[in-house]
Amino acid sequence: MATEAEPAAPTSGHAQPHAGPRAGLALAALGIVFGDIGTSPLYALQTVFSADHNAVEASRFDVFGVISMVFWSITIVVCYGYAFLMLRADNDGEGGILSLVALLRSKLADRPKLVFASLVMGLVGASLFYGDSVITPAISVMSAIEGMTVVNPSFEPLVLPVSLLILTALFAVQKFGTGAVGRLFGPVMAVWFVMLAVLGLPHIFDDPEILGALSPHHALAFMVERPGIAFIAMGAVVLTVTGVEALYADMGHFGRTPIRLAWFGLVFPALTIAYLGMGAMILRDPATVANPFFNLAPEWARVPLVIFAALATIIASQAVISGAFSVSRQANRTGLLPRLNVVHTSKEEGGQIYIGSINWILYIGVVLLIGVFQSSQGLASAYGLAVTGTLLLEITVFLFLAHFVWRVAAWKIVLAVALIVSIELVFFVANLAKILTGGWLPLLIAGAAVTLMWTWRQGQASVDIKRRQIEGPLSDFIEMVHSRRIPRVPGLAVFPHPNDQTTPLALRHTVDFYHVLHEHIAIVSIINENVPHIRHVDRASVDDLGHLDDGIIHISYRVGFNDSQLVPAALEWANDEGPEMKLDPAAAHYFLSSLRLTPGDVPSLSPWRRRIFLWLSSNAANRTTVFHLPPDRTVVVGATLEI
Repeated sequence: MATEAEPAAPTSGHAQPHAGPRAGLALAALGIVFGDIGTSPLYALQTVFSADHNAVEASRFDVFGVISMVFWSITIVVCYGYAFLMLRADNDGEGGILSLVALLRSKLADRPKLVFASLVMGLVGASLFYGDSVITPAISVMSAIEGMTVVNPSFEPLVLPVSLLILTALFAVQKFGTGAVGRLFGPVMAVWFVMLAVLGLPHIFDDPEILGALSPHHALAFMVERPGIAFIAMGAVVLTVTGVEALYADMGHFGRTPIRLAWFGLVFPALTIAYLGMGAMILRDPATVANPFFNLAPEWARVPLVIFAALATIIASQAVISGAFSVSRQANRTGLLPRLNVVHTSKEEGGQIYIGSINWILYIGVVLLIGVFQSSQGLASAYGLAVTGTLLLEITVFLFLAHFVWRVAAWKIVLAVALIVSIELVFFVANLAKILTGGWLPLLIAGAAVTLMWTWRQGQASVDIKRRQIEGPLSDFIEMVHSRRIPRVPGLAVFPHPNDQTTPLALRHTVDFYHVLHEHIAIVSIINENVPHIRHVDRASVDDLGHLDDGIIHISYRVGFNDSQLVPAALEWANDEGPEMKLDPAAAHYFLSSLRLTPGDVPSLSPWRRRIFLWLSSNAANRTTVFHLPPDRTVVVGATLEI
């Protein structure tokens, strides 16, 4: 695992992970982008027909209405909403709700109310994603293992322990990274999608009448003639688009063209055929609604299908877990979470990271979920609200960008609202009805995440204000050094510090306690920009702070929210800027300023939130590790700040 060196970064202003043929990237995207939505046939239709005590009947009218709803939901939300619209909103090549919010904030700096509104939506959207990250591995793996009960009902007692065993192994191996195994994800999922089509086609040939369900009038008739039942169905139909947000979130890894190629070339046709096949099968044999997916296969193929489905759901779960790591790193860099210990599990791929604390929090959540809900059908009630909430928030922020930044014509905004937002709003309202039967879970997880992030943001702002007061202006400190002629000792001292306006506490204490300074001093500020990546050659800039020969400089080291914060690398790149001294990271000594926080009076935080903030602060990752500093040459100098 790479913890001391940063993976190769793009060499231009835009993220460029798109080396190689587009077809190759499209194949790779199948294993990362489409694992979640690709495994939704395992449980989606089963949930539709079992919802509210089998309110949706296996009649021709209901089946045609449901299949039509499924097809047009996927077409409008995924094809139009994401593949056509959302993929246009890249932030320096990257996607995802926090990246989208960062883009909007950078473009609307003069509109504070809009910036605040987008920040809140991004915060809530990221929090809902954590709920999704807990539910997806549980429901995906359980739905695959439940296929054993179709083979033999006596296997039912094994579903929970086998699911837990698989998920435990999955989370346990996260710290090693996907590595070479990850290269197989794309081909495996390609076979999975081909298999979906192969399973569905024979049933369509047996009953080609089901192709009529592609007409939207069946969905409209279902909603008009049986509005109550259609409303219940919509609450489960949303499961067919779960994972759609990955198309946008993973854009930085593959690029919009390979993602569109994979979606329209294989995934969309395969899903359409699979759902049509299930619809045709249910029309011929209504009893198959108990588990439509596994009943697609002939009896002799069901055991291999269970095994292959388990493998596909593991890949889908892996993609969601990796997404949670990426969202957490972005949240940290945008000031919503404390420092995290991010480990790069690959020297070649910057996106392959591991965050131990997030990994085990997710694992505990998954285990509790399986223990409480016991089945994939039970989990489905909890799943929908997390998905619909995320979809609504992402499209809302996107429309903000389209209207206020791109100045898109009003009629196009109205069209997007009429087609996409209206459907997603119906999905959301339909799932609100499930709050008491499981929908409370993603709300609970999101509420906890929002509380933690907002508390950290407000608390850190209060600490920063008080910290600046006790640090004092850097210009005054430098003038004092010159006027008092402080003795100098040989060596290079490096002081990581957030800005170039105030004095690092460690630097001030060196003078106060030892009455000496190192011959060469470099104050290094890691500046997190609202973009995914900064080119290496554009990262470092050097300021002599008004004096060319006093041996004190300030280095600004700009990084994107997907770049590593390597202080030694900042010294190396700063050498190209021609500083007044030679900066040798291997010979430098590093001095970290540390504040010990104690309870006090902070107007912005109530007492219970103050305790949360102190807990978050005490559990922040070690800066020696985060900044990749050598422990044997790093000194921590502390002070006390009452908050």
